[in-house]
Amino acid sequence: MTLNQLKYFQAVSRTLNFRAAAEELYISQPSLSRSIDSLEQELGVILFERAGRGIALTGSGRLFLEYTNRILDECDIAVYKMKELSTTGGRIDIGYVFPLANYYIPHKVRSFLDTPGNEHVTFGFTQNRTSSIIRDLKNGKLDVGFCAYSENEEELEFVPILKQEMVIITSNEHPLADKKELSIRELTNYPVIGYDRISGLGGYTNRLYRSLGIKPDILCECSDENSIQALVREQFGIALVARVDILNEKYLKIHSVSDAELIHYVNIAWLKNHYLMPATKRFIDFMISGSDLDSAMLKTIK
Repeated sequence: MTLNQLKYFQAVSRTLNFRAAAEELYISQPSLSRSIDSLEQELGVILFERAGRGIALTGSGRLFLEYTNRILDECDIAVYKMKELSTTGGRIDIGYVFPLANYYIPHKVRSFLDTPGNEHVTFGFTQNRTSSIIRDLKNGKLDVGFCAYSENEEELEFVPILKQEMVIITSNEHPLADKKELSIRELTNYPVIGYDRISGLGGYTNRLYRSLGIKPDILCECSDENSIQALVREQFGIALVARVDILNEKYLKIHSVSDAELIHYVNIAWLKNHYLMPATKRFIDFMISGSDLDSAMLKTIK
């Protein structure tokens, strides 16, 4: 059975006339008759019967027409959707780390959709840790990820697009609260609220501590800045965190690091050597071109 046979059957069912259907389909009447005969033989039923000078659908023919109409309608929808994907439409599934959820991702996606030519693109949103985002990029659940750079992931392309200053936060009542800047060494003098070690920032801060030769007293680990600042606010400890927009300066103090320039980069990531839908490629280009990082930095940092 072929799609052409279904189209031929649909045309004959609509016109109830082989000659009219053949003219509509731009084929010869004998070719049309042979195609319908072949279809009936394959199905094992009679689809049309004579009715006076014309023809009519049999009971089997009426039932088969319902399925035929459904199949051909779905084919039309599929063709339309594929044409839409190849031009202006499509769905992009993105995953991003928690600090980007409050403003950065919603703002950037809204800006992308407001750009002419992107109005018909839809998005799926997932918040997760870097390790989970990388896993879902590799298994095809995500098209684009926003996360920390991860070594030994040769299947993925990483491009840094966002620079985050690392700062120390304390409660308003903490002994260090009045200081604008703090030494990184202050982290060894008080209990510290850390990032979950399997997160991107958890890996970054732990590598930083090792490189500086310091061993903070990590009281507990949290998955995101919301959780960390809640504990800091209640004076469980202090913390080294990325300066993100969800930090609430009304309830805590934010201190620059005086003796080190600590920068964490967020990357946009996608599968290398993998076909990208036009909308996905446009979104990646949009994010990279709209990055605050200059081209020289993009070539050298991860």
